[in-house]
Amino acid sequence: MARVSKANRGKIRWIGLHISQIPISRAILEDNLGKIMGNINWKLFDFIDHKKHTLAILRTPLEDSLEAKEKINSTDGISTLTTSGKIRLVRQRLGINK
Repeated sequence: MARVSKANRGKIRWIGLHISQIPISRAILEDNLGKIMGNINWKLFDFIDHKKHTLAILRTPLEDSLEAKEKINSTDGISTLTTSGKIRLVRQRLGINK
């Protein structure tokens, strides 16, 4: 079976997150995001734990990205820092090296 061409795949947005709750694990963050996001399709990619805060990168469909950002920013302890169609740019803006 042939792969779906890039033009026919759904467009996505990468959202850079700042989590002020420390300490926090990836599992706890995924559980919290599941409650926050509701029926929005999302996936947690990068999770970088620093001493004072945590950085993370989330993938959402383009059509759900604004709603996802609103839900995240209305939650205490989690905020969005940057958004892009390319994960490389979000990593660069957050100072994450992969």
